[in-house]
Amino acid sequence: MPESVRDRIERLRAELRRHEYLYYVLDQPEITDAEYDALMRELASLEKANPEFLSPDSPTQRIGGAPREGFVKVRHSAPMLSLDNALNEGELRDFDRRVRELLGGEPYRYVAELKLDGLSMAAHYRDGKFHLAITRGDGEEGEDVTENARTIRSLPLAVDAQLPAFEVRGEVIMDREAFERLNAEREREGLARYANPRNSAAGSLRVLEPSITAARRLDYYAYFLLVNGEPAFDSHWESLETLARWRFKVNPERRLCHSLSEVLEFCARWEERRDSLPYEIDGVVLKVDSVAQQRRLGWTAKAPRWAIAFKFPPRQQSTVVEAIEVQVGRTGALTPVARLKPVFLSGVTVTRATLHNEDEIQRLGVHVGDEVIVERSGDVIPRIVSVKRHPEDHRPFVMPKICPVCGGEVAREQGEVVSRCINTNCPARLKESLLHFSARSVMDIDGLGEALVDQLVDQGLVKNIADLYRLKKEDLLRLERMGEKSAAKLLENIAESKKRPFARVLGGLGIPFVGERTAQILADTFGDIDALMAADEERLQTAEEVGPKVAQSIRHFFHEKRNLDLVKQLRELGLTFEQENRSRGGPLAGLTFVLTGTLPTMTREEAKAKIEAAGGKVSGSVSKKTHYVVAGEEAGSKLDKARELGVPIIGEAELLEMLAR
Repeated sequence: MPESVRDRIERLRAELRRHEYLYYVLDQPEITDAEYDALMRELASLEKANPEFLSPDSPTQRIGGAPREGFVKVRHSAPMLSLDNALNEGELRDFDRRVRELLGGEPYRYVAELKLDGLSMAAHYRDGKFHLAITRGDGEEGEDVTENARTIRSLPLAVDAQLPAFEVRGEVIMDREAFERLNAEREREGLARYANPRNSAAGSLRVLEPSITAARRLDYYAYFLLVNGEPAFDSHWESLETLARWRFKVNPERRLCHSLSEVLEFCARWEERRDSLPYEIDGVVLKVDSVAQQRRLGWTAKAPRWAIAFKFPPRQQSTVVEAIEVQVGRTGALTPVARLKPVFLSGVTVTRATLHNEDEIQRLGVHVGDEVIVERSGDVIPRIVSVKRHPEDHRPFVMPKICPVCGGEVAREQGEVVSRCINTNCPARLKESLLHFSARSVMDIDGLGEALVDQLVDQGLVKNIADLYRLKKEDLLRLERMGEKSAAKLLENIAESKKRPFARVLGGLGIPFVGERTAQILADTFGDIDALMAADEERLQTAEEVGPKVAQSIRHFFHEKRNLDLVKQLRELGLTFEQENRSRGGPLAGLTFVLTGTLPTMTREEAKAKIEAAGGKVSGSVSKKTHYVVAGEEAGSKLDKARELGVPIIGEAELLEMLAR
């Protein structure tokens, strides 16, 4: 009998999965790339002609998800905790001593694994088929990156496992070859190089277009097997062996150790040979093998007591500081960066090192021309550790007083170590300014995410915040992945944001140290933007919770002509710069209240509304500027603070009397 179409499709899928395993997991290909591509094309052609046989676990479905607008948060089956670190042999011995004491002297053994420098991810399977991938996130919940994870060739889409559902946790990495290839492509396109493989892997897994993730050639190494959030076997080593049998990529450079001396030998061996690996490692992970013993050892609030990460010491080399340049970040921060004579360090060529700020330069005593010692902190970020030699022709560094990007004023606020460009429209900080302005707690412009902001700025459609309100549909339709409906909805959301109150607009301007609460206080105190811009530092400090640092920041912001021009443009475009329905009089005008405890007939929210309607202000904390504390039952520390400062204390009845005047 001739082979049926369905049988041929299944045979092709099985063959392609086998070749994926041989190539991407074992690194032992049996066929050429051209032969593999021919099999893939045949399968794709058969599936297209017979869509009833299409399956989500088919090798052709690794890339196929549509570009997405954002990532959804998903809760983990069990917390993905980070590990405590041991930075030297002594700390590793202390860890082993604690394990021995907590286990009461009974025998135990460790599994030693290389600590890959990547991004943790949980992959979930149902009935042997991959269906969900979640990043580590904050440990409790992460982001759904399923469509992007599907493109990782070493992550199997189908597994021959006799479990209805299970979860595999592991590390997404970008190996050195893929990292260098990516940077070479960026250089050819005139783009800046990425800093390190770890950040590149994390960024590649979180792009909104799965085809971009696929092109980055990410890899996935499995290290945990869970069922319903619990280990699947009694031994961690058995879990690793099972994952390997199921054709997951499990790092072969692992060892079952029966003593601490074996652990130390393993660590020393890989510290010496780390540069021979095709990927970055920054240490060794040590886990107690027995799951029963793991449960007895337990967890702290942040990390398991049965595992630890032994971090290799950073590598160091000497080189020369050829220049000190200044970069302007997205928040306007000016960061001095040392341009170094190229030096090979921990597997990469280092040409730059951050100097953080002026104080750090003075602490190190770094001058241009100095011979310095450089290390890669955490084997990722190059930094200057010390000055080895000052030559006769060395030159001191002076932080510029004007922004090297836009020519705007640079300010260093009192008590701050960072100098900042205070021009909101500075190209170096514009993207961050736009994202802040559009945030839900500020102007709440839904749909204006990072990818869209990048396009708007890069294509010159938005040169300052005010340009958002000048966008036209034809402008948006020129952008990638922007259709008629999306463009119309975004313009509607931008127009709707003009209705936001003065405090929101003020918070959206991006004045350093003026967040949501401070913006509301300033709006309540000054009533409109003109009064705020005219206030000197002394007058600004009469506002609740505004001290010298915040007052100085506000004055610097409105001293910059470009920021004044932005306010003028936004006002002309119809945004609100006056407190809506603000009471210029009323029985409580000029008085500040603090509410504490439970009132007899009103909630605190109701009392707050009545006070503000009568011209008063409500603060969340007691200070010398507080006029009255309104106390109810079970009043807490605010009542004690009021007594300490001598602030008058009243009840609900007295407040109602004041409101009735």
